[in-house]
Amino acid sequence: MTAQQQPGRGRRARLYALTDGRTTAPGAALTMDTLITARVAADADGSLPTEWQAILGMCQPPNGRAVAEIAARMHMRLTPMVLLLSELAERGLIQHRPPLQANETSNVHLLMKIRDNLARI
Repeated sequence: MTAQQQPGRGRRARLYALTDGRTTAPGAALTMDTLITARVAADADGSLPTEWQAILGMCQPPNGRAVAEIAARMHMRLTPMVLLLSELAERGLIQHRPPLQANETSNVHLLMKIRDNLARI
């Protein structure tokens, strides 16, 4: 079974179709630990592709998700996910912020929460 087909989900679009054949993101540089938060509700515009709606649904405020976590949950490689998120950012559908600074990540409770959330994936 490929990443493009999931049991019970039907057939997904090919990655090059989702990214319009692009291989680089023209907008903001997103890294795997950039935090993404949706600016709109997932169902705000029914004409959005289903992958975009899924991303918006999992990134609703106030909690954001890291690019790597979104890619893992969507069963998608990191590069195409960055391209999709860049497109969403250009359209103003998501906001992104750099990852936490080193002094913000020294909180043991925060690190344990991150570990626990990653274990659930």
